[in-house]
Amino acid sequence: MTTEDSEQVAKLARMNANLVKIETLSQRMIAAMAQRKQADQALYGPDQAVYVKAASAYVAEMMQNPAKIIEQQASFWGKSLQHYVDAQKALASGEFKAPADATPKDRRFANPLWETHPFFNYIKQQYLMNAEAVTTAVAALDTLDPKVRRRADYFTRQIIDMFAPTNFLATNPDALERAVETDGASLVQGLENLVRDIEAHHGDLAVTLADKTAFQVGVNLATTPGSVVFRNKMLELIQYAPSTETVHEIPLLIFPPWINKFYILDLKDQNSLIKWLVNQGFTLFVVSWINPDASYADIGMDDYIRDGYLRAMAEVRRITGQAQINAVGYCIAGTTLSATLAHLEKMGDKTVKSATFFTTMTDFSDPGEVGVFLDNDFVDGIERQVATDGVMSSVFMSRTFSYLRSNDLIYKPAIRSYMMGEAPPAFDLLYWNGDGTNLPGKMAVEYLRRLCQGDELATGKFPVFGDPVSLSGITIPIMAIACETDHIAAWKSSLNGIRKFGSKDKTFIVSQSGHVAGIVNPPSKNKYGHYTNDGPLIDPAAWMAEATFNPGSWWPRWREWLATQSGNQISARIPGDSTNPVLAAAPGTYVTSTPSL
Repeated sequence: MTTEDSEQVAKLARMNANLVKIETLSQRMIAAMAQRKQADQALYGPDQAVYVKAASAYVAEMMQNPAKIIEQQASFWGKSLQHYVDAQKALASGEFKAPADATPKDRRFANPLWETHPFFNYIKQQYLMNAEAVTTAVAALDTLDPKVRRRADYFTRQIIDMFAPTNFLATNPDALERAVETDGASLVQGLENLVRDIEAHHGDLAVTLADKTAFQVGVNLATTPGSVVFRNKMLELIQYAPSTETVHEIPLLIFPPWINKFYILDLKDQNSLIKWLVNQGFTLFVVSWINPDASYADIGMDDYIRDGYLRAMAEVRRITGQAQINAVGYCIAGTTLSATLAHLEKMGDKTVKSATFFTTMTDFSDPGEVGVFLDNDFVDGIERQVATDGVMSSVFMSRTFSYLRSNDLIYKPAIRSYMMGEAPPAFDLLYWNGDGTNLPGKMAVEYLRRLCQGDELATGKFPVFGDPVSLSGITIPIMAIACETDHIAAWKSSLNGIRKFGSKDKTFIVSQSGHVAGIVNPPSKNKYGHYTNDGPLIDPAAWMAEATFNPGSWWPRWREWLATQSGNQISARIPGDSTNPVLAAAPGTYVTSTPSL
């Protein structure tokens, strides 16, 4: 037997061994999928009425304006036919090459074979032509209600992205090349990754975004020194150890969103906003919210305000001996902070001297892209599901937000893991993204119904302890930071809400990048800039047109503003005292707890 024959025999043996592994893994996958818990179908997609309305509008357009429809179809048919003819001519020339390709660049098609190989190039070009035709057809539905049009456009794009040729093994040259190089081992490892994810989520599929063994909260994430100095059923209050000899007199209290965990602000030393603030001489307190289980089913917005916000504020004042604090609210925690501030000012309570809002929406009249998930079809399904589970599961929350960036957070990681057989990357931000929390059932429904759908906060109808509050009642100094490409809290919506505050001292900043990267933007990286406008808060488009672009992070600008609100310098405070002894080292116990559901 020649060396070449021996290599072929060994190759065949490896292939057969991999086939046996695939059979075993397939059995495991079937068993794992059998464990899947049934959930309300509304949580998996929009009501079919969205597509029915779009189809009806298309038929109406066809009847009322047939020339426009015929023009659209003729253009698509012409491009497709010309593409076919060009491909045939290229093959008939006797050269193995693709025809001319005028389709737009798309990072999904980075492999050179998409440009040079006739088969892959033909598929790519036709897919992009199909995508353009469908998108154009939906955009041209003049008789469609604007709200329905937005939903139809969004979910149409989701379907288009789902059917990209890169998402299928037979039409993904990267995956096919890898499979040949590894004698099928990459496909076996990919199936192993798929089965592992299904087993980890009890029959549901959620792609693992980051290597979970690479990080441990409190070891190589969330390591800024501090102590838990108060704990109740809603939160742990962390006071961070000073790193300067003196600190500002008035303490700073951060309320992070309870949709995710607080350590997004303390991933590692290089990009930790928490560590940076401590180094700037602020006495810093941060709330770490409980990850609720079904026993929290009846916890509502009032509970978060009373046992969360007001309790934390009171403890910070007592520990520091200060009559006032400065507060920060991030995302949903900023929305709730605004309701809390409106309540406090209505009561004549001067506890909060100034407030800062990160990516916060208080006006939901135009919620932006996330609004496609705020219609009754989804919210009704959530209400039915939480009535059964007691909580809104972190799995549903994570999946919803991932679909706002499906190519980056669903399809690309799935291709890498399941087709290429690669291990998830050791990426701290993606690790945090996958470390979600549940939401109490009552709170989730109140937030969706009253704030998102009813827009009660912006219209002065949202009740705090039974008494409606108004944004116009907030008169303390305000700074708000929104993010230019935020898919969750659109900057224009954020500005529209801040405009309604009654404060005379209002500063609005738009940071480059998205919901997280625009906030976690340390000056040392010199990565994203920010926009400012010293004029009045006006229409968002006009505000941006007159805004000044500033290179670099907004953090130093905030520090300067915050320093003017924080009083004189005093000796640094050490966490804990006789009435608030240290209960645990930061990052505490709530951040690592896993509730049983």
